[in-house]
Amino acid sequence: MVVFACALMLLALTQDTPMGIFRGVSQIILTRAGLITDSIMIGGLGGAFFNSGLVVLVSAGLLRAAKVPFSGISIACLFLMGGFSLFGKDIWNIFPIIGGGFLYSRYKREPFGKYIYISLFGTALAPVVTELVSLGRMGPTLNYVWGMGMGVVIGFILPPISAFTIRVHQGYNLYNVGFSAGLVGMVLASIFKSFGHTFEVRLEWSVGNNLLLGFFWNGGSFLGLGKLMTHSGRTVSDFTQTEGLPVTLMNMGTVGLFATGYVLLSGGELNGPTIGGILSICGFGAFGKHLKNIIPVMLGVVLSSFIMVWSLKDPNVQLAVLFSTGLAPIAGQFGWKWGIVAGVIHASVVLNVGFLHAGLNLYNNGFAAGLVCVVLVPLIEALQRRDEDI
Repeated sequence: MVVFACALMLLALTQDTPMGIFRGVSQIILTRAGLITDSIMIGGLGGAFFNSGLVVLVSAGLLRAAKVPFSGISIACLFLMGGFSLFGKDIWNIFPIIGGGFLYSRYKREPFGKYIYISLFGTALAPVVTELVSLGRMGPTLNYVWGMGMGVVIGFILPPISAFTIRVHQGYNLYNVGFSAGLVGMVLASIFKSFGHTFEVRLEWSVGNNLLLGFFWNGGSFLGLGKLMTHSGRTVSDFTQTEGLPVTLMNMGTVGLFATGYVLLSGGELNGPTIGGILSICGFGAFGKHLKNIIPVMLGVVLSSFIMVWSLKDPNVQLAVLFSTGLAPIAGQFGWKWGIVAGVIHASVVLNVGFLHAGLNLYNNGFAAGLVCVVLVPLIEALQRRDEDI
């Protein structure tokens, strides 16, 4: 994964000068990071990709320092970190939350490795840090202390909350921390609003940017992909352990190409948020997603656009299609028809819950997916039990 980080930074160097990259990364750090903030628009291609590479490199270093074994969740986590560093996370605002997770591990007298993934995924709430720093009511120094302190608090409370929320949706939402972060973000946004703070609606969206390794490693064969697609994808589905790394890499490439093709063919834009979505799908191609379980859910969101009041080209809808794949286990477990239903419901929910956390939770789709699971999974199970009893 260090190679992945270096590739991102080398890509940045092909797009801008070192000084231009430095200015771009600095601008990204200084900009409020709530949804939707396209880092490519803020810091340019060079700054955005260099920031992404730095975040992946630091995250990989933390995983190594925590001595956690390399697995599918490692790949998913690092791709997600890199992806969301193109719209919201930066090399500065992630550290307070990670620090809070470390303090929680010290409090519990347990290895940080037990909580490292929740801490990294928990940087979904990194916009809280930049939001509080930018409030400007206490002076620059106190603002930084306030923002970083709140980040530490968030990192400290997320592990127990995330452990609870996974029991709520029973592993059918691959973005579990997105669900827990959404709940925390909703509470924080409500508190901030009670003290008179208003959140600006952000839409920084750039336009006009418009498998082989695994295949050869697998002996020049696609053998194994079919077996991989028999898995439902429900947490925990670590394809590196069940099918091996070569087949997993092929699956990552397959779902990544499919997602990229969808964005281009639907008239979408390749920018920070959509590339982030594609990288997230690639990453979770090692931990639950494959073509058989993501297509029905994505199709559900697409179909909803023909009967509801939004267009597939709307920025939020483009992201909803990509990140709806967090509900892939529903299609994998209960069949493609329920996957489509989940996608249709997800489209409506995700486009109407962002105001609850005021854009402070970068994993808005993970939050929405958790809500969909809470409502839909018990209903599906009840209906299936009835059919079995008849």
